[in-house]
Amino acid sequence: MSMTRTDLTRSPGRARRQVRPTVRGAVFLGVGAALFVLAWAYDERDLLFVAGVLLLVPIVALGFVLVHPLRVSVTRAFRPGTVSAGSSAAVTIQIRNLAPSPLPGLCWRDTAAKGVIVPPSQPLRALAPARAGRSGAADTTEVSYQLQPARRGVYPVGPLMLGRSDPFGLAYSEWPVGAPHDLTVTPRVTPLPGNGVSITTGEGSRHERVRHLNNDSDELIAREYRPGDPMRRVNWPATARHGEIMVRQEEQRSHPEARIILDTSRGGRGAGLRHDAEFERAVELAASIAVHLLEGGFRLDVVELGPCQLLPGRPVPGDPRAPHDPDEGRRGGLRGDDPASFSGPEGVLALVDALAIVVQRDRVVRAANDDVVPGRGHLAASALGRQVPSLAVLVDIGPADTSDLVALRGLCQPAVAFVFDTMGAASIDRLNEAGWHCVPVGAATQVAAAWARAGQDREEAR
Repeated sequence: MSMTRTDLTRSPGRARRQVRPTVRGAVFLGVGAALFVLAWAYDERDLLFVAGVLLLVPIVALGFVLVHPLRVSVTRAFRPGTVSAGSSAAVTIQIRNLAPSPLPGLCWRDTAAKGVIVPPSQPLRALAPARAGRSGAADTTEVSYQLQPARRGVYPVGPLMLGRSDPFGLAYSEWPVGAPHDLTVTPRVTPLPGNGVSITTGEGSRHERVRHLNNDSDELIAREYRPGDPMRRVNWPATARHGEIMVRQEEQRSHPEARIILDTSRGGRGAGLRHDAEFERAVELAASIAVHLLEGGFRLDVVELGPCQLLPGRPVPGDPRAPHDPDEGRRGGLRGDDPASFSGPEGVLALVDALAIVVQRDRVVRAANDDVVPGRGHLAASALGRQVPSLAVLVDIGPADTSDLVALRGLCQPAVAFVFDTMGAASIDRLNEAGWHCVPVGAATQVAAAWARAGQDREEAR
């Protein structure tokens, strides 16, 4: 659950106070204006009086709804506080009257950023006068509704709009109350089969070090076989002694490593290429694979080919506090900042939250003297100088990123690349020649189908 409370009568922002005549008030004004013209033309004083009344009454009604005081506090809560794209979140709004006079005949509606559908205006029950020093059920009410954002992102919800009409229904006024509250919508995460190593034959550099240091470590930490354990981990000597299938469990202690490379650059082969649908599916695919690996016990490094957005302290795109140049100090890619690292259950939450705000960004032009040498120079040697299972999700990379991935191939075992149909054929050919196993996908490809295709291809290649 996520909650925010604001004690404001007005809130600056997207929503503004509105004062307008109702349909009835507009009819009064139109008829009054027409009668006024006729009375003036034919010098009919009685008709002029009627016209003046019809014009004056809506104007007085507008003044009534304009100056009538409104003081309330608003508390908004989301359940759950973070929701995945396509899932529902319940929004509960508590409204309390802070004024010494009652508030009858109000209407309410919530506001939200584009991409979030909120219900239309609805009546609100009358609120009793506030009681000094304490609150009661009579001066407080709750309203609720469901949100179902279709796409990931951070969506401001609010402020709440409270409206009222005059007693004759001739004028209507709305006030924004409270402040917006951000709802984080994470990418969809599709459960994948296997235990985190279903298409990775490598088990991480740290695992290999443990195996070399203690060849008998398998004997010391053998455990019973569980459904889903790969047969390659069966410990046959321990199985013979115990009379039941036993498997090695050194991976639980050695924290195997893996790497995901996500193409977040815009227009790798040319300016202006966005591929929005493909990018959304790429983020969904990367999120599903990442969660699958993290839940399988891997420590995960995520590399962005565009300017870094996942590292802690990076400004959110669109944040007014961000520097004028959103890419200032952020190189990104295999030659930029070190990857963002995640591990454990807390890593799952941190990663999907971070992926909620990832957008395509213009790639940073690298210097001409940036030699493509894995493990040295500007190729993020501190983080990429280890051979680990690597999975790349590529939407549209250019020659420079292709060269970096080709050079990185020696540090990837296995090396699996999910390549979208927006990729250039030349880049795909170079990756295949370098030893990357390329799995074709498209914007309409289901995540589970892409993962199954990769696993099937890996089995056939063995």
